[in-house]
Amino acid sequence: MKTIAVHLERCTGCRTCELYCATERGSNSKTLLQAAQEDVAPKARIRVEGSNRLSVALQCRHCLQAPCLDSCLTGALNRDSATGTVLIQENLCIGCWTCTLFCPYGVIYPWPERKIALKCDRCIYMEVPVCVDVCPTKALVLIEMDQYEEAIRRKTSRLITDLQDENGRESTLLLDLASPGGR
Repeated sequence: MKTIAVHLERCTGCRTCELYCATERGSNSKTLLQAAQEDVAPKARIRVEGSNRLSVALQCRHCLQAPCLDSCLTGALNRDSATGTVLIQENLCIGCWTCTLFCPYGVIYPWPERKIALKCDRCIYMEVPVCVDVCPTKALVLIEMDQYEEAIRRKTSRLITDLQDENGRESTLLLDLASPGGR
């Protein structure tokens, strides 16, 4: 299974991914110029958060234990068995947005004008998600889940090493973070 990974050091906050996601996934015309002129403005299923110092593109993580699936009142949310992707059947969505309350990452968005919830579906009908394809700095990449997990393990290991003092003891910061009631 593939997932979208974000290289934080590459994201400039340009929002190109948002523009093209809204155009491809939320507009009737599928062209940027015409999408900007539609009566109901298209909305992206990805969102860039942060500042000019640190930005990150946020999208659905398709959780293995997805709280949004259990919270959906109509069954509009379901998991694709082949890809593991959590999908919204827009024709079943009633716009109650209960799923937005239960999403641990805050990446399901209400679209009041169309009375539906929006979330990333990794553009499953496309070979490469549009956000990955258009990112000018290649901050968004499509990788296999095992590669993603290995990258997280490496970064976690480096973080722990950085937080240890010269004698190999955990720093006070690491102990504070690990203790109950820590930061």
